[in-house]
Amino acid sequence: MENKEKYQVLLYYNYVPIEDPETYAAEHLKYCKELGLKGRILVAEEGINGTVSGTVEQTNKYMDDMHADPRFADMVFKVDEADGHAFKKMHVRPRPELVTLRLEDDIDPNETTGQYLSPQEFYEAMRDENTVVLDARNDYEYDLGHFRGAIRPDIETFRELPEWVEENKDKLEGKKVLTYCTGGIRCEKFSGWLVKEGFEDVGQLHGGIVTYGKDPEVQGELWDGQLYVFDERISVPVNRKEHVVVGKDFFDGKPCERYVNCANPECNRQFLCSEENEHKYMRGCTHECRVSPRNMYVEEHNLSEEEIQARLERIEREDGVAHQ
Repeated sequence: MENKEKYQVLLYYNYVPIEDPETYAAEHLKYCKELGLKGRILVAEEGINGTVSGTVEQTNKYMDDMHADPRFADMVFKVDEADGHAFKKMHVRPRPELVTLRLEDDIDPNETTGQYLSPQEFYEAMRDENTVVLDARNDYEYDLGHFRGAIRPDIETFRELPEWVEENKDKLEGKKVLTYCTGGIRCEKFSGWLVKEGFEDVGQLHGGIVTYGKDPEVQGELWDGQLYVFDERISVPVNRKEHVVVGKDFFDGKPCERYVNCANPECNRQFLCSEENEHKYMRGCTHECRVSPRNMYVEEHNLSEEEIQARLERIEREDGVAHQ
């Protein structure tokens, strides 16, 4: 049997000045396509932020080529093994910001940022009772997995985080504030913003959750659940000592780590759902989405009107929910 080719997923960023992001993005897209990579890369005047997949040979060549550019000579790549591509296409896009905070007075992480903490330092700091751990990610990322005891900000997008902090300052004042995100890029700006806002003791997990999970000493300890990733894998494990499921099924609240998108494309809400409940509820997060004429689950499974009606009646019978 022939050996199946091994793939890698790279996650990286670098805050470094890039003149003319539009031209660089167009040239970089051409280069990535020629190399055979797939993924998503953002380019801004303040730097680059990307995640790409390809064979080991392709991704190693990419890292070598990037390191040969003086701007990215010291850029850190987080490398994950994979069975195949984690993306369908290759996109490189110019952007005004690498992470969308939309601050009136922007933060340059090369000038102002929180204290970098190694996985071991972050682990020790989390165990200090005068510490609060603040998740810098969105609510649906937190719901799949997070550090034990971390605060879940009630936000759907990163740019809502500063406002959330301003409204919840009492939870953070007088404490050592630790913040973390997937690969570290969001925390570079967010921790800098916290410092600028007057929080004196701010630490960020250097390299993000991805690095923490791979660290040979901490081995992802004190992380519960899975890590949400923005590619076709959707989730990856972090804690190599124990696996605690924190995600809950949208419909019955049972432990669940499987994300689906609502079958009504006008809604497209992402929610945790078992395979059994996906079929029971026709992948619709509400009754309206289930009966939507555009329900893609109905189309995929070629359900007749009688079958749809039978499932709706079952939901009503078992859940006691009457629908007009």
